[in-house]
Amino acid sequence: MSLLRPRRSELRADRATLGLALAALVTAGALVTGEFARLARRRRESGEVPTPETLVGTAEMATRDTIAVARTGLRATPHHETVMFNMLQGFLGGFALARISTWGIKSGWWPTGNVSVGGRHIHHFVPGIALAFGSAGVGLATKSEGVEAALAIPFGAGVGLTLDEAALLLDLEDVYWTREGLLSVQVSLGITALLAASILALRVLRRGEERGEREGLIPQTEEFGTAAVGALA
Repeated sequence: MSLLRPRRSELRADRATLGLALAALVTAGALVTGEFARLARRRRESGEVPTPETLVGTAEMATRDTIAVARTGLRATPHHETVMFNMLQGFLGGFALARISTWGIKSGWWPTGNVSVGGRHIHHFVPGIALAFGSAGVGLATKSEGVEAALAIPFGAGVGLTLDEAALLLDLEDVYWTREGLLSVQVSLGITALLAASILALRVLRRGEERGEREGLIPQTEEFGTAAVGALA
């Protein structure tokens, strides 16, 4: 019986990690695929521009439309939502870079090896903490929204590098490639889901503000009216 308990615990950890990973992939895939399909249908049904007769041609034009919509949306997005989106991009980039590079170093195909200073191995949470603290400090000192939005990317990357070794920081042991190291993956996937859900919630609330103003449910002001239109343009 005592031997079955660790096994059951390992299976629960595996299932939780797999579930979080699948949730993140399915959500991202559904978003991109849904928008692509919507714009492809929009182009086919629109009479304003010529529609390619072939499926490949339609897909190419829909891809261009999707990129154009994404660029326009980024320019029209309010500052705080842009910051959160950049944090999410940086976090995912830092986490992915850490996992791929450490896997490559272990497998022997990554161009560089482990970083050591004075014979001491430097884990990637060290530059991660420095990157997060440095970018956050500069961001607090500046008054430029453009600089703040740009610094959100290295801040998110620093947090991603740090949380990728959450298990090591918690246990003070190098458990990166052990089953206990799954904690780092679970924490990182959880943070990813939290950031993505927060961005989605902000969008829903902005839509609620716009509709509430039109229906007279909430007071309308020039400041909030402009912000709502900008967020939903």
